[in-house]
Amino acid sequence: MTTSLADHLRSLPDESLAALLQLRPDLVVPVPADVSALATRAQSRVSVARALDGLDQFTLQILDAARLTRDPADGTTSTEAVLAMATAGPRPPAPTTVRGAVDRLRALFLLYGPENALTVVASVDEVSPYPAGLGRPAAELDPRTAALCADPAKLRRTLLAAPPSARAILDRLAAGPPVGSVPPGALQAPPVGEEDALPPDPVNGGAPTGSPVRWLVEHRLLVPISAGRSGSTGTVELPREIGLLLRRDSGPLGPLRTSPPPVASAPREPKAVDSAGAGQTMEVVRHTEGLLEQLTAEPAPVLRSGGIGVRDLRRLARTAGLDEPTAALLLEVAYAAGFLGELELPSASGRYGADQQVLPTAGYEVWRSASLAQRWEQLARAWLTMTRQVGLVGQRDDRDRPITVLSPEAERAGAPAARRAVLGVLADLEPATAPTPDEVLELLDWRSPRRSRGREAAHREVLAEAAQLGVTGLGALTSYGRLLLADVTDADDHPEDPLGLHADADSEEPSTAARALDALLPAPVDHFLVQADLTVVVPGPPDPTLAAELDAVAEPESAGGASVHRVTTASVRRALDAGYTADDLHALFRRRSRTPVPQSLTYLVDDVARKHGGLRAGSAGAYLRSDDEALLAEVFADRRLESLSLRRLAPTVLATPYQVGRLLGALRDAGYAPVPEDASGAAVLSRPRVRRAPARVSVATRTLDPLAAPKVPMPRLLGVVEQIRGGDAAARAARRAPAAVRGGGRGATGPVPVQGHADALAVLQQAVRDRALVWVGYVDAHGATASRLVKPVSIGAGYLRAEDERTEMLHTFALHRITAAVLAD
Repeated sequence: MTTSLADHLRSLPDESLAALLQLRPDLVVPVPADVSALATRAQSRVSVARALDGLDQFTLQILDAARLTRDPADGTTSTEAVLAMATAGPRPPAPTTVRGAVDRLRALFLLYGPENALTVVASVDEVSPYPAGLGRPAAELDPRTAALCADPAKLRRTLLAAPPSARAILDRLAAGPPVGSVPPGALQAPPVGEEDALPPDPVNGGAPTGSPVRWLVEHRLLVPISAGRSGSTGTVELPREIGLLLRRDSGPLGPLRTSPPPVASAPREPKAVDSAGAGQTMEVVRHTEGLLEQLTAEPAPVLRSGGIGVRDLRRLARTAGLDEPTAALLLEVAYAAGFLGELELPSASGRYGADQQVLPTAGYEVWRSASLAQRWEQLARAWLTMTRQVGLVGQRDDRDRPITVLSPEAERAGAPAARRAVLGVLADLEPATAPTPDEVLELLDWRSPRRSRGREAAHREVLAEAAQLGVTGLGALTSYGRLLLADVTDADDHPEDPLGLHADADSEEPSTAARALDALLPAPVDHFLVQADLTVVVPGPPDPTLAAELDAVAEPESAGGASVHRVTTASVRRALDAGYTADDLHALFRRRSRTPVPQSLTYLVDDVARKHGGLRAGSAGAYLRSDDEALLAEVFADRRLESLSLRRLAPTVLATPYQVGRLLGALRDAGYAPVPEDASGAAVLSRPRVRRAPARVSVATRTLDPLAAPKVPMPRLLGVVEQIRGGDAAARAARRAPAAVRGGGRGATGPVPVQGHADALAVLQQAVRDRALVWVGYVDAHGATASRLVKPVSIGAGYLRAEDERTEMLHTFALHRITAAVLAD
C-alpha cells in the first residue's frame, strides 16, 4: 500500500520541509493552511510544471525511467529499477550520476517514498504525457497491435518488411514525440483499381508502395487516433513496445548525456573581448543620447493603438545614422530605464490626431550628468529586466497589424528569464569563451529543455541585442557584463528586498560593473584642440561640463572615441543668445584648448559679437530699435524684408505688425544679428525651453524574472513550516470537535448541543467562571463555518475573549457570529 504525499510530508522533520519550500518557493505563495493543502499544491499541474521547467535533460530522462519502470499493480518503482533502465544503453552513465539525479527528484518531491517504493507525483503524467518520447502501451491503443507486439518474431519480420519510406517514419517517431499528423484522407484506402496508379517511391527503389503511413497502419505498426476525414488532419501514434524495439541501439531512454555539450569554439583573448565590448558601450550611449536629443527637438506622437509610428522610427533612425532595429532597441531600453515618457497634449491637434507625445523625462538630465560607465550600466540594467521583446517590432500581430516601438503588443513576461538564461550560459563558461549561437542553443536545450523548446528565435535575439549593447564582445561575455549579471541576479535573489527597491537606490557610488567598465574606457577629457580651420577636436570622451559647453558653442561633425566639432557663425550667435559674451567665449577657448587659439576664431567671435545686439526687437506686433541710425536705415531699405511691412516710428525705431519671432527669423535669414528685449529694454536670453515628460521609474528596480517566486531565507521558511504544522494541528482538532459545533445538526452523534443563542451564552459564561475548555462554533468573516477549542477569559461589549488551547494565543469572537458552544469532555 502506497503512502500519500500528505502523510509522507507529515512524517518529515521541519528541516526537510523547509528545504522543499526553498527549492520550490511557489509552494508558499500564499502560505498553505496545513500539510494537506501543501501536498495538494505540490501535486498541482502548475507547480509540477514549474519544477520540471528547472530540470536539465539528464534529470528529466531519469524521471522518465522512473515512470517507465512503475509496477502496474501499485504504481511504484525503485531506485534499482531506474538504475537498470538508465544503464541499459550502449553508453551507460555512472551509477552515482543516476543516483544523484534520483536524489534531486526526491528533493523536489517529484519522487517520494523509500528507495524500494518510489512514487511519481501524479501530475507529472499530465504535464508530460509521453515519457522519454515513447507512446502508450499497445494494449491501451489497439488489441490487434497488442497481439502483434506479443509475438516478438512476427513483429521483427514486419519491421524488416517495411519499405524504406515507412521505416524512416518509424525512426522519426521512435525518437519522440511518438505522435504524428497526416494529411486529410491519407489513411483511407484508394479506390478499387487505382492501387497500381500510385506514383513510384524513389526511396523504395522506384517501386510504388502507396502511402507509407497507410502501409504502417495496415500492418499494425502505427495506430490511428483520428482518421482525418472530411478535410481534417489525421493523427497516428507509435506504440511503446515498437518504440523500445527501434531504440535497441541507443537504449530505452535514448542517448543519455550526463553533462552539458562541450563548446568547440576556441577561447578569445580576454583583453580583446573587453576592448570590443567597451567600444560598443560608447557607441550605445552616444546613439541613445542622439535619439533622445532628436525627440527633445521634435517629439514623436503616440499612435492611438500605442507606440511610435513607423515613419517616426524611420526618421529617428535615419537622422541618427542607425538601422531601424537598432534604433528600436535603444528607444525601448531608454523607455524602460525611465528616460522616455508620454506627455499629454492640451488638445488632440497633434499629428495623426494623437493626444500624447513621446519625449525625454526629467531623469534624462540626471542621466546625462553621470559618467559614461554609469550611463551604460543604467541602460544595460533596464535591458536585463524589461518585459519587452524588441525583436517583435516590425512583425505582424494576430490581427495583421504591424507591431511598433513601445506598443503593448511587444510585451512578453518571459523576456527577462530568456535573457538571464542566455547570459547565464555564457557566464558559466570559461572567461572569454565565445560559443556560436548554435552551441548556445544546444547548451540551453540541455540545461532546461522544457523552457528552451520553441524559443530559439528569442534566444538568438538576446545574443544579438547583447552584442549591440556591449554586454558581449566578439561573441563572449565581457568581464564587466559578468559582474553586471551577478549584481542583478544577487538583487533578484536578495531575501530582504526581493523587489530591489532599496538596493543602492540612493547610493552615488558606482557599482562593481561600472568601475570595471570605467577602467576599460578612455579617461574623460576636459580639453580640446582648436585647429586653424575652426574645427575643435576632442581627443576622447568629453566630461559632462565640456560636453555642455561644446553643445553651446560648436556644431558636431563626427563622433566616436575622438569627436570633431566646428565653430560657425550660427554656433557663436547661439552661444551669445544663451548669455555668453565675447570675453566669455575667448576665455572658454583659452581655458579648454591645448593648442593656441587661431586668430581666425578670435576674429569670428569678435565680428559676431560686434553685430550681436546691434538691433533690438520687441513686440508691437513687434518693433525694431537701434542706436545706429544708419544700420536701421539699411534694414528699412532692405528689399528682402519687404514682407515684414516695416514702418519708421522714429529715427531709431521701426515697427511691424508681425510677431517678434517672425521678425527675428527674417532678420537673421537676411544676415543680421538682432536680439530680443523685454519691456524694460534688457536683452532676453534665448536659451531654448526644453519640455520633459513626467518622471518614470526604471524597470531596473524590478526583479530580473517577474514570474519567479521570491527567494525566502531558511529561518523564515522554518517559521512557515511551523505555521503549516500549526494549521495541520488545528485541522485535526477541528475534526475532533462535536458535530453540532461543526454544523452537523441535531442528528449528529456526540455531545448534545445547547439550544438557542441564549443557551450558548450561558455555557460560555459558565466556562468563564469555571475556566473550563469549550468547543465554539462560529462563522468567520468570509461566511465559512469553523470551530475552535478555547478557554474563555471574559465576555463583554458583544465580544468573547478566549485563549486558544493549541496556540496559547488570545482571540476575540463577535457574539453574534457564534453558532454553538459545547463543553469539552
